Amino acid sequence: MPASAKQLRVVAIGGGTGLSTLLRGLKRYVDTADAGEHDNNACLNVPCRIRKLSALVTVTDDGGSSGRLREDLQILPPGDVRNCVAALSEDEQLLTKLFQYRFPSDGTMHALSGHSFGNLFLAALTAIHGGDFAKAVQASSHILAARGNIYPATNSPVTLSAIMEDGSVVHGETNITASRHRIAELRMHPSDAPPMQEALEAIQEADLITVGPGSLFTSLVTNLLVKGIPEAIAASKAKRVFIGNLMTQANESIGLTASEHMERIRSHTNGLQLFDFALLNTASISPALLQHYASGGQQPIENDLDRIRAMGVTPVTGSFAYEGVVLRHDYDRVADALMDLCEREPSQ
Repeated sequence: MPASAKQLRVVAIGGGTGLSTLLRGLKRYVDTADAGEHDNNACLNVPCRIRKLSALVTVTDDGGSSGRLREDLQILPPGDVRNCVAALSEDEQLLTKLFQYRFPSDGTMHALSGHSFGNLFLAALTAIHGGDFAKAVQASSHILAARGNIYPATNSPVTLSAIMEDGSVVHGETNITASRHRIAELRMHPSDAPPMQEALEAIQEADLITVGPGSLFTSLVTNLLVKGIPEAIAASKAKRVFIGNLMTQANESIGLTASEHMERIRSHTNGLQLFDFALLNTASISPALLQHYASGGQQPIENDLDRIRAMGVTPVTGSFAYEGVVLRHDYDRVADALMDLCEREPSQ
């Protein structure tokens, strides 16, 4: 680490697989040594660049195991949080397998059928902490030695509705994502759900704030509909980075360019300027994967760099895609690029 480089406070905002993927890369840089005592093994084969890592996670899921627990136990949906806890844990490989394990739906365990172990773990901790989901999340992070703090965007129960481009209104995240129509506007109910104070403090003290990758509306905009969060980001002196998705997504972003993703976010946050940089993949994607995604109407997002610059946002381009069975961000390359970005002088 350069002598001039300071340790950073980082806040990553999102949900779904996008946020947990990013956290896997960032956690390598987290210094877990006690203050003033630097253990050579504190970071995972890289300099200890991050002093504090915080994840701000959406809590609007109402489907699957999360939705059932939300309805039956009156708790916040644990699914996205579960993925982040596993991603930040010391023994991630084992914890991911354990937390993602789903009890069989063959009738042998009817009450547990389809539930993931991680969701039940968080539900049990919530009950132990008197129904306080946020305290349960912090307890789980402590128990599993997570290399960061995880905060739900709000600790209050919220639901979504969407006005679609045809004027119809769809209620509930599951119904919204299943709709064949494109989302024009997303709304949260109640609209005045309060943010967690700890999350606001993390944003206020941050040196780096990221939004994305993730589903434009149901993973990113959902966090920014919580009053106080976009205002805190806009007021922050941190380097604020939008991490663009690799492909468009049915009904959330089909046909949208990279700049239009950010414009949709801006329109949902009263025109606030939330980003200084946009980290975008410009590497080519294999024909086989392109064909696979094209069958669902998806295609690589167009990086309209001039339009992005006209928005006052500086593009940061590179090879950030990892090709497996599906396309994901290469979390090590993304994290490395973010650390490099933090070393830039303001004029660079």
